[in-house]
Amino acid sequence: MAKDYYDILGVSKNSNADEIKSAFRKKAHEHHPDKGGDTEKFKELNEAYQVLGNTEKRQRYDQFGSAAFDSGGAGGWGGFNGSQGFSGFQSADGHSTGMNFDFEDLGDMFGGFGDMFGFGGGRNPKRSTRGRDLEMSLKLEFLEAIFGLEKELSFTKNVSCNHCHGKGAEPGSKLNTCSTCGGTGRVTRIQRTILGNIQAQSSCSACGGEGQYYSQKCTKCGGSGLYRENIKLKVKIPAGINEGESIRLSGQGEAGEKGAPAGDLYLRIKINTHKTFVRDHYDIRTEAVISVKQAILGDKIDIETVHGSIKLKIPTGTQSGTVFKLKEKGVIKLHNRGLGDHYVRVVVNIPANLDKKQRVLLENLDI
Repeated sequence: MAKDYYDILGVSKNSNADEIKSAFRKKAHEHHPDKGGDTEKFKELNEAYQVLGNTEKRQRYDQFGSAAFDSGGAGGWGGFNGSQGFSGFQSADGHSTGMNFDFEDLGDMFGGFGDMFGFGGGRNPKRSTRGRDLEMSLKLEFLEAIFGLEKELSFTKNVSCNHCHGKGAEPGSKLNTCSTCGGTGRVTRIQRTILGNIQAQSSCSACGGEGQYYSQKCTKCGGSGLYRENIKLKVKIPAGINEGESIRLSGQGEAGEKGAPAGDLYLRIKINTHKTFVRDHYDIRTEAVISVKQAILGDKIDIETVHGSIKLKIPTGTQSGTVFKLKEKGVIKLHNRGLGDHYVRVVVNIPANLDKKQRVLLENLDI
């Protein structure tokens, strides 16, 4: 007899995968035998979801109906292989429900089933963890950032133990098979869930999921393969680096576990201010105070740049606030891309107190 799987789950034919999964979850909880539900209804719901919850099966169902699955059943199709399902599921009263379940879906529903069941049946060793990244603030003087330099850093971090070479074992110690897990790295236990008692697997705590352990831990690092050490590191600071920029030093972070790669070290640049110069990206800005006479008649004045002193010509009739550009007298650009400029803003100093002679002279000027 043809079955309407959409009707069984209470969804429309246009429902998406998330809507189908949500409907199945709700009805599965409602009709589960351990919660007083109807076993046959529960089996029917599971059968419908095994088809509609799988894109390929759903396409076949939409084309041929439930008859497309009559020969092998909706869920199993040849037995359990870790991705399709399993049968003979026991409820809390010890009776088999005779149903197939998709572990991926159950993992979504009840949290962590994929790891719990340990699909594949083989050893699942613990993965070594990459070392932690480190971040440090590096303070530079104004001119150090402009011209670059080599700095020596001193800090403490986890390094790979040089006594055991990061293995965590005393040199010469014997490698034993873990008696708790029998070398598989996983242990089995019975866990009670809303779907009944489940035989679950988890990583072996005795060997950390390795399946093996050394007879003697390293006497220097205590078996961790790591230890804290004060590091001195010389770092080349490139010319032109600016406030807030970072330098990434690959592999200079903390050492990884069991020979895993080390993390990276990030240096966040901070720059002290300068009493004269103001930096604007790759440009430098300063002010120069000139007299009224210099502004009216013109002059040549000394300007200090980051590259040394230079003469700046003040044209006749220069107004206060005028900005002059000293080309390529600014900051060295990163990666040798030239130089920025130096901008000088002149400020005319207007005397506040004139004596009688100065006042007469100004009054007699026809300007």
